[in-house]
Amino acid sequence: MKGKKILPLCIVGAGCLWGLMGLFIRRFNEFGIDSMTIVFIRAVFTAVITMTGLAIFRRELLKIRLKDIWIFAGAGLLSIVFFNLCYFSAIKEMSLSVAAILLYSSPVFVMLLSAVFFKERVTARKIIAMAVSIFGLCLVTGLFEGQTSVSLSGILFGIGSAFGYALYSIFTRAAINRGYNPLTITGWSFTFAAIFSAFTANYGACGEMLAADIGMLGFSAVFAVVVTVLPYALYSLGLTGTENGKAAILASAEPVAATLYGAVFFGEIPSVIGVIGIATVIVGILICGSNGKYEKENENESKNENYG
Repeated sequence: MKGKKILPLCIVGAGCLWGLMGLFIRRFNEFGIDSMTIVFIRAVFTAVITMTGLAIFRRELLKIRLKDIWIFAGAGLLSIVFFNLCYFSAIKEMSLSVAAILLYSSPVFVMLLSAVFFKERVTARKIIAMAVSIFGLCLVTGLFEGQTSVSLSGILFGIGSAFGYALYSIFTRAAINRGYNPLTITGWSFTFAAIFSAFTANYGACGEMLAADIGMLGFSAVFAVVVTVLPYALYSLGLTGTENGKAAILASAEPVAATLYGAVFFGEIPSVIGVIGIATVIVGILICGSNGKYEKENENESKNENYG
């Protein structure tokens, strides 16, 4: 029982690690590496590191059933490549704040899809926690401060990014219910992501980067471990004892963490409204993480385990 209480913290921890993404991306941007090539680098190094580690230490975890390949292929193409493509396109079409808010509307999709496929309940506590968190994110991103640019195509891309982001929880839940280990899920999902993203990568830019600084090879490996292998494994582990909808809200720790990292490493101090937003998101996470007497989530565990 105590172990299960730690699982939601694994998801919050995953969000905090994902929040470090900007620190690494800025370094890649200094070499002129475009967004989709970064996705490719991230996927390749994550797949190689995870699969090599499993081959050495836990070879049995490399095995997947042929009938389950669609889960990992779907996670790689729709949850990783499609999500990144939509999100980066949304950023080009409109302000970063609007793109971020649309992305973090993903708990709505997670709750709806989980209710349909896994019979998870859409409770009042989840809805309140989600509303509080999204409002807090509006404050954190400065949506209510100054002018923001919006376009129809940008909105569609933003909604697409939220849908793709949400699908990772769905595919992961399907894999967990079939008995797969979190590292197996991460390794195979990113193996397929590497294959699909290979068609969008700029190999010339990668070569120029390594020619200028061979140390970027090691930097890319650290990038994969810190913001991909560890957080995705933690998130998948957290899902073994946390409902999808609840997990999606807990992951809202990511933009809050990113804001705090920006303040610490780049001196990007948030405004007073931004600080209030951070506090608001934390409140939403606490609401979601608390065990309300009206929610008995353990009742759903047996249903989830029997899915598929």
